[in-house]
Amino acid sequence: MPLVRIELPAGKSAAWKRAVADGVHAALVETAGVPADDRFQILSEQVRDMRIVDPTYLGIVRTADFVLVQIFLSVGRSDAIKRSLYAAIARNLASDPGLRPQDVMIALAENTRVDWSFGNGIAQYVPGP
Repeated sequence: MPLVRIELPAGKSAAWKRAVADGVHAALVETAGVPADDRFQILSEQVRDMRIVDPTYLGIVRTADFVLVQIFLSVGRSDAIKRSLYAAIARNLASDPGLRPQDVMIALAENTRVDWSFGNGIAQYVPGP
């Protein structure tokens, strides 16, 4: 049940953007037990002057291709699974569209099952009235 927000640099091709989205989703399916059809992603393009990114924080050199991936998901995944997810996303995006791993930042935000409504004004994952 993840909700994924991906902040991309403006001006990339539709194929480049789709490759980023596909790579993130494939990593979630592969490492975090997300069903293949559980795909909710929001892609946003930002022009350079609307992005403030430290180019060398923690000794990691970032370029104008920097991508931020925010993943909102339910609690319960181990540190090992999270680390596997980060590695899989970086690997997938390096493979296609050729994004440098140094240009991929990932932030997870965990919540509980009652924090989700997929429609109809109900919390589908929580039994109740």
